[in-house]
Amino acid sequence: EVQLVESGGGLVQAGGSLRLSCSYRGFSFNDLALGWVRQAPGKEREGIVCFSWLWDTTFYADSVKGRFTVSTDNVKNMMYLQMNGLRPEDTARYYCVAGENRCRGEYFYLPMNHWGEGTLVTVPS
Repeated sequence: EVQLVESGGGLVQAGGSLRLSCSYRGFSFNDLALGWVRQAPGKEREGIVCFSWLWDTTFYADSVKGRFTVSTDNVKNMMYLQMNGLRPEDTARYYCVAGENRCRGEYFYLPMNHWGEGTLVTVPS
């Protein structure tokens, strides 16, 4: 059974940093793509990062490019999202997602069939 558990969310001032973690189990790192999707209150979901070892692809949404960095620890079955230069518009619930995916484009998450419960990030204005 695939399981994804996020952690690391919290309240951070604008300009600050946070590192989100996603612990995954039930699959190998090169079987499925991993990604992060966020949803702000009253807004649509936004696919911000997707990473595939199998296809050797990485996607970053323009809204986070240059500020957020994805990394993995394949021994610990972990994925991380280092978020720097946080802005109020980054306030959202962040979900770890996994699935068969080539990580092409902002809607990469649509066929992703494994989701975590999410972790909340709040950046006050």
